[in-house]
Amino acid sequence: MTTAEFDTFRTTHVVHAEPGVYEPQDDSWFLCEMAAQAGILQGARVLDMCTGSGAVALAASSSGAREVVAYDISPLAVACARRNAAAHAADIEVRRGSFADAAALEPFDVVLCNPPYVPSEAVPAGEGPHRAWDGGLDGRVVLDPLCDAAHDLLVPGGTLMVVQSEYSDPGRTEAMLRSTGMAVSVVARRTISFGPVMTQRAPWLEQVGLLEPSREIEDLVVIRADR
Repeated sequence: MTTAEFDTFRTTHVVHAEPGVYEPQDDSWFLCEMAAQAGILQGARVLDMCTGSGAVALAASSSGAREVVAYDISPLAVACARRNAAAHAADIEVRRGSFADAAALEPFDVVLCNPPYVPSEAVPAGEGPHRAWDGGLDGRVVLDPLCDAAHDLLVPGGTLMVVQSEYSDPGRTEAMLRSTGMAVSVVARRTISFGPVMTQRAPWLEQVGLLEPSREIEDLVVIRADR
């Protein structure tokens, strides 16, 4: 899928996010765009972890993936992603589960993930929309398990692409993935204005030294790791 084709996808594939489900935002579309540009989706067996509304899984399916499996721990998200897949007649298998559940399946050609990565005062627990963005004190409650699991989720020659914020230590993601023998690089970086969550959390982030006073922007990065 070219950039022009991706822009067409965004305008023709309306993705609905019901209350309690993460609505696709800049990070979601950034990951979709970079995966499409990388040319890794055509004919691939794709895993979308932390699928939320299913937007990333839909983009993979529209980019020619031969099979797409999507996971989320939220039953609301699973139901939402299934409805969006059905609305667009996309052949996507949506399951409720974790990295361990996905690892029980055959390895994938491509793994895509837009995980919760916003630093939070407490380790996320329970149900609710906060689980879509809260990443614990360092923002890595989901990123670290993803890095640990990525190698075994992929076939030899397979590719992981993950999007995260500068505030959740992309360098650690790179180092963890390299430690498993994968070839790792930051393939794209994009500066965006704070959304509602980061705006609300800014005073605490400043207090703990993670955010410069009065800063209202963040860099998103897409990291690629090839097994």
